[in-house]
Amino acid sequence: MKLKKEGNSKSLFYRLFLNNKLVTGLMVILLILLILLVFTKVSNLFTPVAQFLGIVGVPIIVSGLLYYLLNPVVNFFEKRGIKRVYTISALFITILGLIIWGIVILIPKIEYQTKSFITEWPHYWEIIEQKTTEFLALPALSEFSEPFEKYFNELTASISSLAKTVSKTTFNSLGNIVGAVANIVVMVITVPFILFYLLKDGKQLVPYITPVIPTKMRKPTLRVLEDINKQLSSYVRGQVTVAFAVAVMFMIGFSVIGLEYSVTLGILAGVLNLIPYIGSALATIPAIVLALVNGPKMLVAVIIVFIVEQTIEGRVVSPLVLGSQLDIHPITIIFVLLSAGKLFGVLGVILGIPGYAAIKVVAIHVFTWYKEVSGLYEDEEETIETQ
Repeated sequence: MKLKKEGNSKSLFYRLFLNNKLVTGLMVILLILLILLVFTKVSNLFTPVAQFLGIVGVPIIVSGLLYYLLNPVVNFFEKRGIKRVYTISALFITILGLIIWGIVILIPKIEYQTKSFITEWPHYWEIIEQKTTEFLALPALSEFSEPFEKYFNELTASISSLAKTVSKTTFNSLGNIVGAVANIVVMVITVPFILFYLLKDGKQLVPYITPVIPTKMRKPTLRVLEDINKQLSSYVRGQVTVAFAVAVMFMIGFSVIGLEYSVTLGILAGVLNLIPYIGSALATIPAIVLALVNGPKMLVAVIIVFIVEQTIEGRVVSPLVLGSQLDIHPITIIFVLLSAGKLFGVLGVILGIPGYAAIKVVAIHVFTWYKEVSGLYEDEEETIETQ
């Protein structure tokens, strides 16, 4: 009788704790939190690793982005019997030629237009203030003139304060500037070497790391890596292609309507378009400021250019190039951009979406594995059949 009770008690403990999936899940979560707590206590030990990644990380990321852009070209010519080394060498020579062309022709023009815009900015702002005052003097807007004028003065004060802060910060952070220049030099030197070997031996990377992965985890891990590679490659190539198309459309549109600084504004629009949904809108702000200075006709022309560009981009370019490969809701994209920008700055805004896409792929595969292992998501009919 005593042995029977012990057996029942052992069976009860086994059923309530050892064989309870909820308790097991909570214990796993608790262990993960404890591991994270231990890492926070010994975080100083990983400072050299963080510094190393800070130096090497940016060149690797830039090389990876360029790899996704250039690898399809190398694969295309390889299928037609041309060795990868020859294609890579031709691409490097072409890129070097484009860089020299940019340094000789494009960059001086951008520099001239940027300096001209900064020099003329006080005059532009004075005209905007004058036109705003005239606009608020209309009888229909007399009720709103006082609060709007107050807000406009506060905005002016904020801009001037920001300019002073930026100037002080610029002079007080020469060490950071020197560090940034050093990082750029390191990146310029290392990126070509990393990119060359990625393009040349990129296909051998998966077979090289496969033996390191445990046998039981090999297939799902390679499947996850393959899905992440597809997501990132399609996004990077598509986003850069769309950004280039946007830059060209804005340059042509602004040149046709006779807006100043059309080349600089077009390139700025293309770069900002790497930020989904927000980039094109941000790029139109300086264009609208210039249009306000030049009069109502130019303002209408700039708005028309923006509408035409958005229509072509949204209806033709983006569906053809990007499609819906990421399958991310626009609200999610906005939240990701805000969070990544707050945490990692400009780099986070640019890389936030592909990073989220990679994390999403991993999360989907982990959740699928958990559904299969846990048995908590079986349909009622399947449960009845198994019983």
